[in-house]
Amino acid sequence: MAIFALNSAVRARPESNDMPHVLLVVDQLQKTLGGGERALLQLASQLPGRGFQASILAFFVHPDSPALRMTETPIYQLPMERTYSIEGLRAAFEFRQFIRQNKILIVQTFFESSDIWAGFVTRTTSTAKLIWSRRDMGILRGGKHRIAYRLMAGVPHAVLAVSEKVREHCIQIDHINATHVHTIYNGLNIEPFANTGNRCRSEILVVSVGNIRRVKGHDIFIRAAAIIARQFPQARFSVAGEVLEPEYFQELHELRQSLGLADRFRFEGEVTDLPRFLAGADIFVLPSRSEGFSNAVIEAMAASLPVVATRVGGNPEAVRHGMTGLLVPPEDPSALANAVLELLSDSERANAMGEAGRRLAASEFSTENTVAKVVEIYRRLLSTP
Repeated sequence: MAIFALNSAVRARPESNDMPHVLLVVDQLQKTLGGGERALLQLASQLPGRGFQASILAFFVHPDSPALRMTETPIYQLPMERTYSIEGLRAAFEFRQFIRQNKILIVQTFFESSDIWAGFVTRTTSTAKLIWSRRDMGILRGGKHRIAYRLMAGVPHAVLAVSEKVREHCIQIDHINATHVHTIYNGLNIEPFANTGNRCRSEILVVSVGNIRRVKGHDIFIRAAAIIARQFPQARFSVAGEVLEPEYFQELHELRQSLGLADRFRFEGEVTDLPRFLAGADIFVLPSRSEGFSNAVIEAMAASLPVVATRVGGNPEAVRHGMTGLLVPPEDPSALANAVLELLSDSERANAMGEAGRRLAASEFSTENTVAKVVEIYRRLLSTP
């Protein structure tokens, strides 16, 4: 077992580089990337311009992962299927050696195995500063993860929470010292969304963006669409996102068929030009059952779309109820439908919400703001023993 490079950026890197070296560790870089992986890649690409050298290490990288094309940051793989085994012990020696040879000063981890395994190895075998990136409310955790997070509450030097709700979870559930947990929202480059306003069409289009998983609540959207269609027969509905749970996707097809929406509710799959997709819409909905902080919401806001989202996780921190959109309870198709109908019945109000959302995205959720706050944490940690 050995760590090996996956892209040419490793060979292109200058041998002499005096910038502090940050290692971003993630469990997997799959063929379909989630919001966490995209945030990691965005951060890695921005760090050199802020005075930091960056590298990425994953335990698995799909050969067709777009991550290999999306960044010039060196990407390494440490192949490991089981972290708590002889294989994991051997990998720990490799990981320790990699940190030392590459003079890593900061290790920032994303997701459970990286937090727990890479975090433990970092703190017990090196002097590098450890940062956990917490992006959800623990929806993917098993029992062993819950126990491990509590036992390791004092291990990270800092924890970056993607929303205030996630920060509260870290403090109250994981028992992490509140002074170590910092809220830093997702960042977005809003420029690609600059020309997505000024819609004028006879057809109404309500959209959502999110990979096909039960937690995203697409079944709630379909049930709400059936209610909306009764009052607005010209309304169409569309979801952009890769299928990650095929059985759930089959349920959605059957539900769509049973509600008579086969000709007006579309699943678009992966959308490569998201600004263009959003440019064709009138309203954006996010019917999630759980969220840490949604990239899709701030993308919709940047596209000047009014947002209807469930009141879960960090959604209320982005969607200001009555100002940039409307918040509804989760698991409630009628409430979701009524909120959309309210906006469809008052286009002037809906447009005003869309414009307010764009202003908020630009002022609070820009890439520049996010990276600046992360770098501030880096510098603070490196200046303390």
